[in-house]
Amino acid sequence: MRNRSQCDRILAYLKDGKRITAEVSYHLFGCMRLAARIADLKKRGYNIGTTMRYEIDEDGNPVRYAVYYYEGDK
Repeated sequence: MRNRSQCDRILAYLKDGKRITAEVSYHLFGCMRLAARIADLKKRGYNIGTTMRYEIDEDGNPVRYAVYYYEGDK
């Protein structure tokens, strides 16, 4: 079986109807630069949406992060 690239694995995950964050991509795919991989996928023509989330961490500090999802074919 041939190894698939991080982009291919992330795309398959998104096409399965799942959403992904940088933390999830690191744990599932060893990807430390999810935004770069999403940009690569967008350059290939895939329609990927982004939602920004805001939370407060356990120390009371605001945390902002992106959640990516597949919007289907253009």
